Amino acid sequence: MSKKMKSNILLLLTAFIWGSAFVAQKSGMDYIEPFTYNGIRTFIGGLVLIPVIIFFAKRNNKQSGVNEKVFDFQRDRIAIIGGVCCGIALFVASSLQQFGVSYTTAGKAGFITTLYVVFVPIISLLLRKRVRPIMWVCVALGAVGLYLLCMTDASFRLQFGDMLVLLCAVAFAIHIMVIDYFSPKADGVKISCVQFLVSGAMGIVCMFIFETPDMGNILACWLPILYAGVLSCGVAYTLQVVAQADADPTAASLILCLESVFAVISGAILLHESMSPRELLGCAVIFAAVIISNLPEKKALPDSQN
Repeated sequence: MSKKMKSNILLLLTAFIWGSAFVAQKSGMDYIEPFTYNGIRTFIGGLVLIPVIIFFAKRNNKQSGVNEKVFDFQRDRIAIIGGVCCGIALFVASSLQQFGVSYTTAGKAGFITTLYVVFVPIISLLLRKRVRPIMWVCVALGAVGLYLLCMTDASFRLQFGDMLVLLCAVAFAIHIMVIDYFSPKADGVKISCVQFLVSGAMGIVCMFIFETPDMGNILACWLPILYAGVLSCGVAYTLQVVAQADADPTAASLILCLESVFAVISGAILLHESMSPRELLGCAVIFAAVIISNLPEKKALPDSQN
């Protein structure tokens, strides 16, 4: 099996874990409140990444022959600052998603969340960055898909849960922009570890302020929490980092788009959720918008010299 094939399989597994995590989020709401669930699972995700950082650091030391510390505050200062900024953005996005998924289906939440891909160029335009013309086609398709998926009558009003998840998609787009700023300047795994710990700590603080955590309910919710914390945050992120080392970036982004498809399939199988033909058409249109947004831009061919 070629390296590229192995990478694609790992990316497909990553998309499956992330997609099915929407079911874990939905199931978790049967036991505990949103801040409790989010705080504990993201903090666990940060803890899971610590041994991953140690592993990669030791491997790099062995390959380079240099014995550097795993963590160095001066060297990793940008990773820490970036992780804190990303953690704040992640806390806002994941909180909106967790509250939203309480009022909508896992499948719809999965597809609406993927609209962050469409919101990124809009935010880029506000920051006076260049936006490909095809992205406006994606914005239009995303709007049509959102209408078909969420507008169940002629009132042109989003349901409360769908609105929260849509705001979550905007917040995730901002989160992507923050990552885009810091990731070239520091170690990506360390940024992710810090962001999970910061987001988790903020969630736990809000848990004690706004909710009434019950240890019995938390223990009863151990499977959804561990699935989202260990697999979705820790394992899936590590698989993505390892896989993208040998994968084509365009192919990788397209495979990861299947996250929304797996969300619908997992919701149907495990939670017995169903969608009307209209809603399925909306999913298809949103999926098309996400796929088109990930297609590479055609480069102009150089003029032939006579």
